[in-house]
Amino acid sequence: MHVPANELAAAAARKFVRAVLTERTAPHSPAAPAISERSVDDAVLLASELVTSAAAHAGSGLEVACHLEAGPGAHGPGPWAEDGAVQTGSEAGWDGTAQAGAAAGWVGVVVEVLEHGPAGRPGGTTSTTSPHNPVHGYRRQLMHTLAESWGVTCRRTGKATWVRLECPMSTPFATTEHRITGLPAEVTRRPPPPPEPALPRGHPGHRAQWAEREGQWFLAEAGELLAGQLDEDMVAALTGQLLVPRLADWCGIWLTTDHAGVRLSRVWHTDERHIRTLRRSLEKDPPSSALRTTGLPWPWPECETTRNTGGSALAFPLVAGGRYHGTLLIGQAGQPELTDNVVRLIEDVARRTAQAVVTARHYTRQATISRTLQRRQLPTSLAAIPGIDTAIVYEPWAEGQTVGGDFYDLFPMGRHRWCFLLGDVSGHDMEAMSVTGLARHLVRLLAREGHGVETLLNRLNHAMAEEASETTTPRGEHEGPRLLSLLYGELEPDPTTGNTRCTIASAGHPPPLRLTTNGTVTSVARPQILLGVEEHTNYHADTLTLTPGETLLCVTDGVTERRNGTQQLDDDNGLARILATCTGLGAKAVAERIRRTTHDFSAQPIDDDLAILVLEAVPVLRSAGTITTGHPHGEY
Repeated sequence: MHVPANELAAAAARKFVRAVLTERTAPHSPAAPAISERSVDDAVLLASELVTSAAAHAGSGLEVACHLEAGPGAHGPGPWAEDGAVQTGSEAGWDGTAQAGAAAGWVGVVVEVLEHGPAGRPGGTTSTTSPHNPVHGYRRQLMHTLAESWGVTCRRTGKATWVRLECPMSTPFATTEHRITGLPAEVTRRPPPPPEPALPRGHPGHRAQWAEREGQWFLAEAGELLAGQLDEDMVAALTGQLLVPRLADWCGIWLTTDHAGVRLSRVWHTDERHIRTLRRSLEKDPPSSALRTTGLPWPWPECETTRNTGGSALAFPLVAGGRYHGTLLIGQAGQPELTDNVVRLIEDVARRTAQAVVTARHYTRQATISRTLQRRQLPTSLAAIPGIDTAIVYEPWAEGQTVGGDFYDLFPMGRHRWCFLLGDVSGHDMEAMSVTGLARHLVRLLAREGHGVETLLNRLNHAMAEEASETTTPRGEHEGPRLLSLLYGELEPDPTTGNTRCTIASAGHPPPLRLTTNGTVTSVARPQILLGVEEHTNYHADTLTLTPGETLLCVTDGVTERRNGTQQLDDDNGLARILATCTGLGAKAVAERIRRTTHDFSAQPIDDDLAILVLEAVPVLRSAGTITTGHPHGEY
């Protein structure tokens, strides 16, 4: 079925998939399987999520297909033929092979969503390098919870995202033989009594029967899905989609705010066209933060979408640890089906929602504190140096962090002198991050006291060794002292000649590389011991002159020790060979090439912090009494 790539796509897909599964599993054919309603709901939910994601990226539209498969394992070719023709759910049909699989008590349901490219080009989204990944975050967890397999298949006609569910059948075939060991033969041949037939959706007792049959499974799956969320609004969104339409026709979730109020986080309705109107109506009557009674009757919202139907609404407080965190409000139109069993089930969902909200808020607070502290570890801006073009690449290894064990700085020291540094603290934890801030600020302090490169490193080494000797490491944490590698230097541009004098020293750091205008690459600092190892080590500096067009490359070991199997990037002067290909490039282009080459060196993810500092001497231009810099290659 073709659906437009807009806000109504998900609703159309849900309706289509439910109609296909209802038709293909109807009891009018004795060979048709009877898939449980829970499985149908799961397929509809997954189809909705796939289409919601795909609609944001598709160009001309989407094709949705649903068909039945027999046999466990990987998903087969699917309903799209090689020539790109789309086979709808009714065309996919229920074949003899599927019937044989169903005889064993199960059947596979496959839902696929095909994205067409922009401006009607069928292959516009088939690139495997596309940044759009429809199976990530909470969708990935949803797939893991409900589906047997899922994936993305690139076709000539577009990109197909599919999901496969293995669904138990609610009733067995008459030909299925049931045997019980130890009973007489005439008993063992007798088929078990048929289960109570499922009431159709819309029947007054449908939800009560569903709660009785599927309630415990539903709670287990809902708890697992909600527990994995780290955003409170996502928790509210998932709660709404879990309850509607299984147990309610609409719901709203209020969450408390930092100012002792409540806000309407999410609203969900069986008909998505009514969500905005329902939200406006619910916002007029927010619940009190003093609400503690569960299942409290609530006034039916007065809006065009609900006025003609009427119904029953109940409010459930979201309470965890004795504290109120919000309110869950659900509504059932028409004749209510809110039996005691249904109410208890919604109460359990409310408790799991409240606990998930607490977990998400705790994570948010910790992440906020972490980001606030991390922002102090790196400079907010870099000094502009006349005659020097600079570029920085910084990528922390740990996901969600803005700062790791690597750090950098570039700051002025007087009118004609600038200092730069690139460092790496052993480890990736929060303690390593704290050492980066200590080292960077201590370097600035020592430099402003007038210490040169050599004396600054000597004093910093003494402070690091003293800190290590005084620190008591609790058992189970990082053992041994925090070692620090540091590349530190001073730059003194000469506006009369355009040259820049550079004094630099390396303490256990990968040596900086100098690229001349003719493509020659040389190492410019002698290797020396790490800071913090020996308290009385004396460090020595090297001096060089950068002429316009020459580049100084400084990196951390996240670059040089990038691995591909047993090989490292800098084996056999690998980094120098890469830098030699950068002749004629500006500082930003050099930094980007080194970064990209580091990532591409291995198919495995980066497993260390990554920091690159590029300093390029450029011609100095005099204009209107001020000194500015220009680069013949422009900005990369």
